[in-house]
Amino acid sequence: MEKKDNVVEFETPLMRGETEIKSVELIKPNAGSLRGVRLADLCQSDVDSLLTVLPRITLPALTKAECNALDPVDLIALGGRVIGFLQSKSDE
Repeated sequence: MEKKDNVVEFETPLMRGETEIKSVELIKPNAGSLRGVRLADLCQSDVDSLLTVLPRITLPALTKAECNALDPVDLIALGGRVIGFLQSKSDE
């Protein structure tokens, strides 16, 4: 099975009722999904900024409460992917 670059496997899965969420796929954010967030804060992995953006760009869509319950290791992994989206192709 091919591993997708935008999929993050959780160290600590989240529970949504009876369903265990073991991974999420991140969708590259557009300007609308970044509204209300300072890009500089997002690039510095500001937790509040990440918690604002993540529900808008995750599949399955995580709720704000689920994002608040993330293991810090998982939050850092998600933040790294979000920062990667904000880099220009020439920076890679």
